[in-house]
Amino acid sequence: MKKFILSLALCCAATSFFAQTTDPAQLVNEGKTALEAKNYQLAFDKLSAYLTQTNEQDSAIAFNCAVCADKIKNPTAALKYFDIAVQKKYNLANAYIGKAGALKDLKKNDEYVATLKEGLEANPGNATLTRLYATYYVNQGIMAQKAKKSAAAEEAYKQALAIQPENVNALNALGGLLYTQGAASLKANNVEKAKGEFKEAKEYLDKLMPLIATNAKYQKLKANAETMLNYINTQIK
Repeated sequence: MKKFILSLALCCAATSFFAQTTDPAQLVNEGKTALEAKNYQLAFDKLSAYLTQTNEQDSAIAFNCAVCADKIKNPTAALKYFDIAVQKKYNLANAYIGKAGALKDLKKNDEYVATLKEGLEANPGNATLTRLYATYYVNQGIMAQKAKKSAAAEEAYKQALAIQPENVNALNALGGLLYTQGAASLKANNVEKAKGEFKEAKEYLDKLMPLIATNAKYQKLKANAETMLNYINTQIK
């Protein structure tokens, strides 16, 4: 019996040894083939095994492995491999986008925002990073507004516009917020404060209108903006 157990142990050890020493080139080829076939789990298994064997030095394979990890809903692994691509500056903008996405999936909010900021600094003008970073602040503004924290909402919308000056959602939200504040001030007979808020609202709505004027998607938004502007014009004369 002892001989049988020893034999079994040696067999397992041999199997483990051969599994760990699979030819790296073979792992890469099998991983690439699986990736092309959209078998993301198998591709991840092969590519991650290759990276483990080669001390995670191949930035291109790390990026592809991260994509596979994302596809199979493994954000922890996706974060690890996208970060390798970032550190090695491979496909940098997309590596930052992928890393940010993994952090968002892991609900690491502060790191998500910091990664978007860092990614945009490393890739100035990248449209996707710009949109994601601005959208974060738009969403912060919406949450603050729902919580009736108008000052925090206004600050968040303005931060979004500092990142992306033509962000339709931020312009609309900020214009609407200031319009509402102006209406409340007017109702409270604080005429001068109301005029200041209406004027500021008009600035953002005026910037909004050219961006939505010919876009059918924004027809309802356009009608609302026009209504606000018409009312504002009657109040600030």
